[in-house]
Amino acid sequence: MTSDTAAANGQLSWLHLAFIALGGVVLLLIVAPLLGIYLKSTFGDIVATARDAAVRESIWLTLWVSMVATLVVAVACIPFAYILARKDFPLKGLVSGIVDLPVIVPHSVAGIAILGVVARGSLLGSAAESMGFEIVGTPVGIGVAMAFVSVPFLINSARDGFAAVPDRLEKAALGLGASPLRMFFTVSVPLAWRAIVSGLVLMWGRGMSEFGAVMIIAYHPMTTPILIYERFSAFGLKYSRPISALFMLVCLVIFIALRILAQRRGNADR
Repeated sequence: MTSDTAAANGQLSWLHLAFIALGGVVLLLIVAPLLGIYLKSTFGDIVATARDAAVRESIWLTLWVSMVATLVVAVACIPFAYILARKDFPLKGLVSGIVDLPVIVPHSVAGIAILGVVARGSLLGSAAESMGFEIVGTPVGIGVAMAFVSVPFLINSARDGFAAVPDRLEKAALGLGASPLRMFFTVSVPLAWRAIVSGLVLMWGRGMSEFGAVMIIAYHPMTTPILIYERFSAFGLKYSRPISALFMLVCLVIFIALRILAQRRGNADR
């Protein structure tokens, strides 16, 4: 090894150490506040919170509404992501920008915008009333708000997954006589499934955490973020912190389980 090579390797090592240190700062920024919730919440407080019927109902409502909203919207999002990954068309850049708008728009503004579309007297609100149900103040409205703020995560993740699939494999399937629909489900989706699942999980998680848009569309029934805010406003940290700790624990258990299942699926595919 020459002296120049040794010097370059030494500089690279120092660079890596610097990057690791910066990564540590970022991790500390994320972990420290979350860890503080558990350090300041006793086990007894969390158990007592778990016995509160209102807390359990809010957590269950948050979980299942976000899950249903994710699965329903995914029926349209995944094919749309494929088009964005594979096709060039006029104003594609504008369309991609529109997809990202919910990430940029303040979520209280998003809630007001959605309310103007689904409230009584609006087109969708009137259509819902004619079918015998309402959107505002119901789980349906909560699901709409959750889907609005979280849909970019699924579309962008699935689009990147489809873009990484070699198009020669799709052309080979078509050349062997597969229909475009069969090619999509037997070649494109299986090869992009990791990115799709990642997008689904991100969309589900983002929907569960939404506060601003959901509060405007449906303060009641209360999702967990709204219940935490309500308890904090009325009683302070002492009563809102254990709910935060419990909800975060539930989310961590779910996401860890999903990650383990995804890893097992990946190992089985190898």
